[in-house]
Amino acid sequence: MKKEHVQLTAEQINKEIDEHITEISREFKQGFEFLKKYPKTVTIFGSARFTESSTHYTAAYELAKKIVAETGYTVLTGGGPGIMESSNKGAYDAKGNSVGLNIVLPHEQKINPNVTDSIHFNYFFTRKPMMNFSAEAYVFFPGGFGTFDELFGVLTLIQTQKIPKVPVILCGKDFWIPVKTLILEQMLNRHHTISKEDMDLFVITDSADAIIKIIKKSPVSEWWEQMD
Repeated sequence: MKKEHVQLTAEQINKEIDEHITEISREFKQGFEFLKKYPKTVTIFGSARFTESSTHYTAAYELAKKIVAETGYTVLTGGGPGIMESSNKGAYDAKGNSVGLNIVLPHEQKINPNVTDSIHFNYFFTRKPMMNFSAEAYVFFPGGFGTFDELFGVLTLIQTQKIPKVPVILCGKDFWIPVKTLILEQMLNRHHTISKEDMDLFVITDSADAIIKIIKKSPVSEWWEQMD
């Protein structure tokens, strides 16, 4: 049976808009207040679909564990399964801060059990700035549309100098080298949609030791001091 279309009045539309704005403002405020507890973080992104049988799952676990053990930084993820779960587990097993910023998705219904602290978001566009805000480094494991959305969002913020030049590390050469080739051949050489120096905005490596060195060399974010 076809659902009857209900025509909203101007008053009802304005009420719904006000409710959405109130909820969005609440999520932004709660998100920033939550992150202020963790001034030194490394944000790890990647597919929610990887399982323990994946080498990328294992690599994310070992890297997160090493980050906590050798830098003491908080490991922050989207709080779901896959790469997020393995990263949170590595940080948890290393007895560090293992933080999740959760959102309900078809493949991401519950926050993984390896977080020491978490917060829930209803909107992608409120969670995304929290994932991208104030980290000392961003690590991207292979992923789908969401991972690419986060990656190119961060690269755009750095490219346009909206955030400092924070290390963007792509882990998983089998996945990221073909992506780099696409960017180089199509975006830079053929269509000229980026500049040559934009290729220096990210680095590809599978070496956990190299990633730790990059993180240690990265200056601690001054965003919180500026906000205070």
